Amino acid sequence: MEDVDNLFNPSLAAALKKLDPEDGEQIMEYFKTHALLSREKALLQASVREQKKLLVENAKLKNDIEHLRAQLQDKQKRRTAKTLLSQATPPHSLSPAPNKPASQPASPLGATAVVPVPPLPPSGSSHGGRERQSRRRRGERKAGSTSDPLALGAETQIDVSRLDLRVGRILSVRLHPLSETMSVQEVDMGEDSPRTVVSRLGGKSDLEELQDSLAVVLCNVKPTKMKGVASQARLLCCATSDDHIEVLVPPAGSAPGDRITFLNYPGEPDRELPSKLKIWELLQSDLQVDSKGVATYKGCGFEVKGKGLCRAPSLINCAIR
Repeated sequence: MEDVDNLFNPSLAAALKKLDPEDGEQIMEYFKTHALLSREKALLQASVREQKKLLVENAKLKNDIEHLRAQLQDKQKRRTAKTLLSQATPPHSLSPAPNKPASQPASPLGATAVVPVPPLPPSGSSHGGRERQSRRRRGERKAGSTSDPLALGAETQIDVSRLDLRVGRILSVRLHPLSETMSVQEVDMGEDSPRTVVSRLGGKSDLEELQDSLAVVLCNVKPTKMKGVASQARLLCCATSDDHIEVLVPPAGSAPGDRITFLNYPGEPDRELPSKLKIWELLQSDLQVDSKGVATYKGCGFEVKGKGLCRAPSLINCAIR
């Protein structure tokens, strides 16, 4: 800034004209232009550095948020399991009182009433039997605390809110190198890099039309290899009984990474669906395209908040897979 201001000094301009009467004015203009360009370059470099710093900070904040969200989900599951255990576990029965000799009340006629007394166990067996019963009770409580709550909690929470459904853009489509019935898509999910998705669309004749189109993608499935190609997500399609297949379409204005939610089923999805529970298989029977072509779970539509509902391009009353 100081150098530029010095160039506009009238005495400096006069000195240049005196030294070179013909080109002094042009030299002066050249110096001014060069100084202004240098200043703009310095400002631009400072802006770029600041932008890079903000990007790094945003990435760190995003990782922190994901970590905190995972911790919150774990706490919610443990709290639910603890509540279900307290509701499901019956109160412990009272241990029977040790046998005491019963008093024999006198009969009205003076005869002695005979009260049956159970036979005493052999000497040394009573204490051992109580120990075995106590160990069995402790074993039952221990088994219930380690398995039942989690199983009950998982069963009560199996609904569509556990699926991480998002909008993706199909960047490229190609046939699977080892299967004529499969295809391989590269899908932009709004993340740092696209995901590879293997789907059973190899028999479709219009695969090239899927390129650059939007789709509904299940993102929290465990990555698996399908005939040698690792699939990192699942492309949601609808199909009729005669195997006519269409890819579900998000509403207009959707962008890669947009969450798909359900009004009647709020909640955060799992980070990764547990393979042992087969949650996707349990939910799939309730995923349908209705008579209006809207993708639904138990009648509740697939919704991109503020943008609309997900639909099938032309099919109605068919299953989603």
